[in-house]
Amino acid sequence: MHTPSASLPGGTWTLGDLTVTRFGYGAMQLAGPWVMGPPADRDGALAVLREAAGLGITHIDTADAYGPHITNRLIREALHPYPDSLHIVTKVGATRDEQGGWPPAREPAELRRAVAENLENLGLDTLDVVNLRLGDAQGPVPGSLAEAFGTLVDLRRQGLIRHLGVSNATAEQVAEARSIAPIVCVQNMYNLAHRHDDDLIDELAEQGVAYVPFFPLGGFTPLQSSALTAVATRLDATPMSVALAWLLQRSPNILLIPGTSSVTHLRENVAGAGLPLSDEDLAELDKIGR
Repeated sequence: MHTPSASLPGGTWTLGDLTVTRFGYGAMQLAGPWVMGPPADRDGALAVLREAAGLGITHIDTADAYGPHITNRLIREALHPYPDSLHIVTKVGATRDEQGGWPPAREPAELRRAVAENLENLGLDTLDVVNLRLGDAQGPVPGSLAEAFGTLVDLRRQGLIRHLGVSNATAEQVAEARSIAPIVCVQNMYNLAHRHDDDLIDELAEQGVAYVPFFPLGGFTPLQSSALTAVATRLDATPMSVALAWLLQRSPNILLIPGTSSVTHLRENVAGAGLPLSDEDLAELDKIGR
């Protein structure tokens, strides 16, 4: 039984010709500790994916570097054959080393191999959306993306990719990508406490391009703020619920991909993101990352 996607908080957004729920699911946490190796609870990981689909979520974010390969194979096992309404967004441009690092992998041959591995492990002939991951583990790094992005444009011409996006990118890199080919999304770190992309979000909203914040709840270091706690206490809600609800109300082009390896937590995230925030709440929260 699939709940109609319109019942999820935030409604829907269009990535090119693909309609997705603004509340999505990020699959990174389905791999083992520090996104390496298999999950401790494989059945639990499969259950989370099936629950996401059952709730009506139609946007799943992943990467073949997660595990590596583990997360995509779990997605395939849990959900393949995929319903027409479900859209999987992946990323290329980084790999994993034995120390658990994320070294760049943006040479043309590396990108072609990464796309091929995503296709194989997800069981697809065409990837709906591929983000080019730029920068490094510390954040965006200035520099031209032309060669790497051009490789993905070529793979799109070949029919292996439907739509393109960029991740961990500077505003200048976003502009450069858009000068080369259309993009449907930008995936950067952004949350209540990290507001550096405010201007970019507003610009992209005007242009009909989605903005997908990764680490919407702070990542490995959960968000902490006295103002956030105060609003949450007043609303009898958790700080994480308030943080998700704020993102959905921040701009209509923001798509959420909070991750979890728990069915209970997934349901809590969905309920929390639908929390109504008043103008007073929003004004108080707006001061956090300023």
